[in-house]
Amino acid sequence: MADPVEASPLVDGRSTHPIFNDQPLKLGLFGTNCSNGLTISHAETTYEPTWEHTLKVAQKADRLGFEALVPVARWRGFGSTTNFNGTCFETYTWATGLAAQTENIGIFATSHLPTVHPIVAAKMAVTADHVSRGRFGLNLVMGWFTPEMEMFGAEQREHDQRYGYGQQWIDFVNKLWTEPGSFDFITDDFHSLDVESYPKPYQAPRPALINAGNSKSGIDFSARNVDVNFAAMDTVETMNKYTSQLKAMAREDHQREIQTMTFGLVVCRDTEDEAKRDFQHIVDMGDREGANNVMKVLGMQSQSFASQIESYQERFIAGWGGYPIVGTPEQVADEMLRIHNTGGMNGMIMGMLDYHEEMDYFGDNVMPLLKQAGLRH
Repeated sequence: MADPVEASPLVDGRSTHPIFNDQPLKLGLFGTNCSNGLTISHAETTYEPTWEHTLKVAQKADRLGFEALVPVARWRGFGSTTNFNGTCFETYTWATGLAAQTENIGIFATSHLPTVHPIVAAKMAVTADHVSRGRFGLNLVMGWFTPEMEMFGAEQREHDQRYGYGQQWIDFVNKLWTEPGSFDFITDDFHSLDVESYPKPYQAPRPALINAGNSKSGIDFSARNVDVNFAAMDTVETMNKYTSQLKAMAREDHQREIQTMTFGLVVCRDTEDEAKRDFQHIVDMGDREGANNVMKVLGMQSQSFASQIESYQERFIAGWGGYPIVGTPEQVADEMLRIHNTGGMNGMIMGMLDYHEEMDYFGDNVMPLLKQAGLRH
């Protein structure tokens, strides 16, 4: 039997992980661990997918008081001229390295569940959680990119079956994180005997969990299992309907609370014209074939009208299909207020063309306005 210190979590995770803090609008960065970040474009930037650079970005976000760093898990790029996200740090080790060199920010690993066994994932997560002293979290992804699954020789299940596997996976991991002593875990997909795992996580009852499933199966999975659901929404108005339904499902069906956050590219400049010009430059320099490759995998080429394909293509070039915010500091702050008040969102993880340089501007010019608006304190 393990030492009592190892046999149970040490602290309440809601006191250690900033994703649970009382900021009305949580803030984070998305995609700082891989080439091109969130822009499928050749637009000029100092951003580069090196350890030294991603560490500098993380430490700057930490100093600004951001709540989350959420990486993209990628095993191969999307081809074409950018090979979008093709250079990418593995996220459990990336998160652990950043955890050792940051102080307050929450750091997530993004895990394609079919590519890592629950016993290994649970242990890696616990290691990162102890290094971070309770600031680690796990972004659960079912494995949607078929060429990556083929690299692993893993079966690419039908959409809803992926969530069935994902439920077994997270049930196994939760048991590893919480069960004293040893146990057998036998399901359709797992057959593990006399399993044990020590130490337990630093934060109780487990590391923070997030998921970006927006389909019916994805919403069901999030409502049942995770602390934050990330939603890619067309409009702020549809955000509100989505948020209300998801939170009601979690509360009524599973007697638990869930937060919702969205993501998108932020282009903030002194004037609206400058911001629109720079956003358009990202689009004009876009790798359209690369964006189409992403959209095809996601099944978006079935859109009925060419104009819709074009608008979605631009969103993927400039922000991985997220909700773009383009304008002056005042306009950016106003839009974030609208996302919170009208859309019901608890936060936003952002992409930037040039994370390291643009975060200084965001910190100096937008953060004070967010505080004035009551979104930050």
